[in-house]
Amino acid sequence: MEFIVDQLVTWWQFTVVGILIILGFIINLFGVDQDDDIIGFEYSDMPKLKPLRIPTAGKGFWGALWMWLTGTRHWEVAEDWNYKIGGESYVIPAGFKFDGASIPKFLHTWLSPTGVLLMGGLVHDYAYKYATLLKSNKKSTMGDIDQKKADEIFRDINIEQNGFHFLNKLAYWALRIGGFMAWNSHRKVNSKI
Repeated sequence: MEFIVDQLVTWWQFTVVGILIILGFIINLFGVDQDDDIIGFEYSDMPKLKPLRIPTAGKGFWGALWMWLTGTRHWEVAEDWNYKIGGESYVIPAGFKFDGASIPKFLHTWLSPTGVLLMGGLVHDYAYKYATLLKSNKKSTMGDIDQKKADEIFRDINIEQNGFHFLNKLAYWALRIGGFMAWNSHRKVNSKI
């Protein structure tokens, strides 16, 4: 028994992921995963994304190493991406840059920023930057939204897309706890569509 506990502590990252998988499985056993629409998220095509260069050149060895260890790949929407929420049509215009779901680097082995949280992450990053979503006519928006509403949109889109209720609710609470830093930085810049 002591050996098992020692291994669980030594390999704590795997222990945490294993516990989360078991909890998620138990939650799904009780019928949480249903196919009901929560937010009515629809799209016809996947977004076309272009990877952006990670700026390691010219940083020196330690600077480049730091970027490699802590940096995250950013993406640019290459073509307008149209989607619907609750029957209303919206667009993420070409040229919008984002980093996918903001996942701590040490978790990237198990949860990619552009994996199962991609769609919610893209819409959420746009909502965080502009505090609204752009309607597909590109002339009007859904109106001002607050951080909580943007986080709820992220959660609900991802639940509809990937069905992982537990994972998406963990990601939602991580945003509720730590997302204020990104939200506030965008409010200081006062980004406009």
